[in-house]
Formats: sequence, C-alpha cells, structure tokens
Amino acid sequence: MIGALLILAIFTVGLFTIYQYIEGTYQAFNQPFKKAEAESFQGEKNTQEEVNVLLLGSDSRGEKAARTDSIMVAHYNPQTHKVKLISLMRDMYVNIPGHGQQKLNAAYSFGGPELLRETIKMNLGLDIHHYAVVDFKGFVKAVDLLVPNGIQVDIPYEMSDGIGMTLEQGTQQLHGEELLGYVRFRQDRLSDFGRVQRQQEVVSKLKDEAITLNSVAKLPELLDLLGSYVDTDLETSTLLTIGKDILTNETGEIQTIRIPEDGSFENERYDGVGEVLEVDFDRNKDVLEKFLGDEN
Repeated sequence: MIGALLILAIFTVGLFTIYQYIEGTYQAFNQPFKKAEAESFQGEKNTQEEVNVLLLGSDSRGEKAARTDSIMVAHYNPQTHKVKLISLMRDMYVNIPGHGQQKLNAAYSFGGPELLRETIKMNLGLDIHHYAVVDFKGFVKAVDLLVPNGIQVDIPYEMSDGIGMTLEQGTQQLHGEELLGYVRFRQDRLSDFGRVQRQQEVVSKLKDEAITLNSVAKLPELLDLLGSYVDTDLETSTLLTIGKDILTNETGEIQTIRIPEDGSFENERYDGVGEVLEVDFDRNKDVLEKFLGDEN
C-alpha cells in the first residue's frame, strides 16, 4: 500500500544518512519491527536477487477477520536499482487455497499475509519474498510528519462519499487525512480502477518528496511510527539497500502496472460474493513476466 512504501522508503533514507556518518551502526537496529506473525510467513528470503514485497493497507490492524483495503507489490532489482509497483485489484475472483473461489482480498482475512502470498503465487505465478502491513493511521501520521506542507494533486471532481470529508474539484494541497481520503475514494467514474490510479500517482509524488530530505531530525519520530503502525518481516539491511538507491535517486521514475490489465477480465456477480472480476490469469501472468523482465 502507499503508506507502506512511503514509510519504509523514507525510513531507509534517514537510516542511510546516519550510516554515512557512523558506518556500521545501523546493525544495532537489526530487525526492529519484526512481529510474531512474521514467523509464519514463508516467502523466500533471498535479498541478493530481485525482491518482491507485498504492501498491504488496513483499517483494522491485528484483527483476524479484517480484509486489506489495498494490495500492492513493490519489486526491487538490486542489479538495475529499479523499483516497480504492481497494483492488484482486490475484487479479482481467485482460487484461495483451502477456501475455494473468493475475492483476492478475502485471502488476508482467512489467513493473513501468508495465505495471501500463497494465493498470489497460485493464481498469478508471482513469488512474494516479504510483506508489510500498514495501518492507515500510520500513513496519515507519516505524511503530516514528513511532508508538513502536503502534496499537490489535481482533483477531477468533488469527492465526498465514504471518506468522511469533501475534497473540492481543482488543484489542491492535501495533508495526511485528506490525502488518505483522496486515495481511498471509490465512488468515481472509474470505480475501483480510479482508486488504483490515484494510489500509484501518490506513491510517485511521495517518493519524489522522500529524496529531497536533507536531515534526519525526524528519524526518532519515524521510528516510533514504524513500531506502532507497521507489521513487516523486512530486515533493516534490506531496507537500507533500497533506501540508498532512493536517496541517490538511482531508482529513477517508479514504473507501475495494474493487474488485471484492460481487456483481460469481465465483470460478474455471484451470490454470496458480490461483484467480482473474472480474470484471464494466463494472459496476466504473461503481462507480469514482461513487465518485471523489461528493464528498459
């Protein structure tokens, strides 16, 4: 989710800056945010090759029955230093191991990050190595802490339904709570597809803000946010590597993709499940393979 990418990226920027002055001291922070749930996560831990991190956003962190509101995969290639972002539509009708056909985001409520990892692998053939679950409160606090002047976005029309506020049409400077409302708004003309587009837009803009940071004065507060609002099995050494490339801007522009791609799914409705996306998974596996394999 956007919050996961933002918080983790900016944390590593600050951590790397410290490391430049005090070589090796980052090891004292080794695995500071690993939670008990990480013990059950079976993603292969091989940070020498390409890394796929499952990014999840949730309102109800820690509740077993909670469904994740946003599902993204951040792909990092240490050879090319590139970061790519895959948005997975939560309404995809998938086969969940042990639970049959359900929406993709139901996998998280049934079995947390590990079952969601297994589901993504089964249906899309994509290996997931790590995960990060971010409570939306953490996203709001991180934005207000690190970007106190907000982020400028162009709102195409008034947004209000379901977000507890009204965002007026036009160019606006949005702060934490408002930015969260902007990316979570669902009642637009493109339905959930529009929401995914806004998430990807905000990720890119927040990444640009992250690489402009010139001090680590806010790092202690950010550490506190991570401990309170992020569940992850990522180790500090992996965060440090990615953060270094973000700091030096070697990652360049973040490439994004949405799965399923246009023309590869149909809208259906099933009793007991609701509206779903019937997906041509073979076609989308090919799309993913090309997207991740094309470093040009």
